[in-house]
Parts: sequence; C-alpha cells; structure tokens
Amino acid sequence: MESLGSFVIVLRNPAASACAAVETVVGDIAGKQGFIFHPYPITPFHGDYLYYADLAEAAKARFLRARARTSAAPANLRVKADGALQHLIRPEWIAQGPEWDVAVEEVSAADLVASSMTSVNGWLGPPWVKAGWFHAERILADAIEDGDTRARADAMVGRIEASDYRDAVERINLQRDLVTTLTSSCRKLVVGYTVKRQYFSVEFSDGIENIGFDSIEGLNSPMFIRTVKLKNFPWNGWLMLGIDKAPNAAWNPIAGFNDGFGRLLWSAVGDPALVPAPYDSGWMLNRLSDVQSNSRR
Repeated sequence: MESLGSFVIVLRNPAASACAAVETVVGDIAGKQGFIFHPYPITPFHGDYLYYADLAEAAKARFLRARARTSAAPANLRVKADGALQHLIRPEWIAQGPEWDVAVEEVSAADLVASSMTSVNGWLGPPWVKAGWFHAERILADAIEDGDTRARADAMVGRIEASDYRDAVERINLQRDLVTTLTSSCRKLVVGYTVKRQYFSVEFSDGIENIGFDSIEGLNSPMFIRTVKLKNFPWNGWLMLGIDKAPNAAWNPIAGFNDGFGRLLWSAVGDPALVPAPYDSGWMLNRLSDVQSNSRR
C-alpha cells in the first residue's frame, strides 16, 4: 500500500550562498533514484492536486530548463544532507564540517498532518488539515524573507481560513496565488517527495481485507481502523498491528496521542463526528447522518 512519505526540501543558507547554488543542487538531484522529482509543494497524493497540476508541471519544466543551462557547479559547494538523502548528493559536495551552503532535508507528510490535528470535543483538526495549500504554508511560510511578501501571504491565509471569497472559483484562485507566493523564494524549496510503502497480509485465514487507508497518513489513520476486516472470525478474531517506534507520548486528547502509537490508539477509541476523507482533502461523516427534512412528516 502506497501513500505520501515525506517532502524533500532544499534550503539555502542566506549567510553563505546565493540562489545559483540552490539551482545547481536541485538540477543535479533531478535525475537521481530514491525519490520523485517534483519541485512543487502539492503532490498527486493530495486530494486537491488537480487545482495545481498546471503550476506543478510548469515548475518542473522551469527547473529542468535551468538544469540544461547550468554549465558548471559553484566552486567549493558544501551541501548538508540527512543521512537517508546523502545518496542524492555528489560525494565531493557533502559538507564535512558545520558550515554549509545548501541543505537537503525531509519533512514527514504524516507528521505534518498529525501536528495540526486536535482531539477536543470530538474534532480532529482544522477543515483544511489535508489541503495542499495548508501543507505548503506549514513548510514554506517561515522562509519568506521579504516583509511585503510575508504580509501578502498572511493576508491570503486569513481570507482562506475566514471563507472570505465569493465562490469556489475565487477560493481556488486564492489558494493558487498563495502557493505561488510561498514558492517565489529560493530560501526553501520543495523539490520532490518519497513514497511510503506499508504492508499487510491478505492470507486466508489469518489475513485481512476491505482495507481503507489515507493517501497522506497511510495505514495509521482513522479510515483504516474503520474499514479493516479479518478474513477469519471477523467479529471474534485478533487484529495484530505493528508500529515502528515505541510509544512515548502522554495519553490524553490535549497533550498527547501525538506519536505513531498514540494516533493509532486514538483512531480506535476516539469517536469524532467527522473523519478526514481518505483520498480527498475534505472530510466525511463518521457518526452523523445527512438527512434531508421532509415537510410532509
């Protein structure tokens, strides 16, 4: 089962490098294995990706053209990379000390969603918790260096969150403008993403079926717990789940349930009115019914 793993981000050290260094690194890793080159913060795993597909393709074409124009790398380029991403960087570029020009990092997509979720009064998070524009804002807003640009981005976020628009067309255009503003600087760029692969058994009779999962959070999501069914003894059997890390969070809805095991536990015991739609950016009913009134009754 595949879902969005992490965003691959390239950062420029404002005290040590220029945009040319970032373009060089981005162009060099474009053809590398181990990640999907996608220099735009909204991916095909996002339910609202079609609103931004043309902008994503234009960004990819722009970086590939810049790569073709680059003739030589800057002298003594120093790149700091997370251990799992070092294979994307030329060995001679890897920074050997604390000083660096460009950094390559990962941001977990599931953690980005989880950090924005709340569990108070049966609610799981803000309405836009899975929206592409929201993820772009969470990742890139802190890298805006120009005061006017930051003020413009903040104003657009405020309008979106307050539903200050006439209709869906104006809302989508506002979200597109926001992401364009967030991606206008070379201080921090989303250059691609990784795919998370999780495994389950469909063996009869110890396997499971009817599995629903989330395009961002994968199997550790409310939808999985609500859809998974044992093939044998569907009401009396044991469902065995594995988590890659030991539990380390406080187990309460306000201060805890924010690690992998805590989120799984809360998906099982929580009973929110709405849950995130598994493959979309919106929500779906959980313990509510959308009943139309009948005046004849």
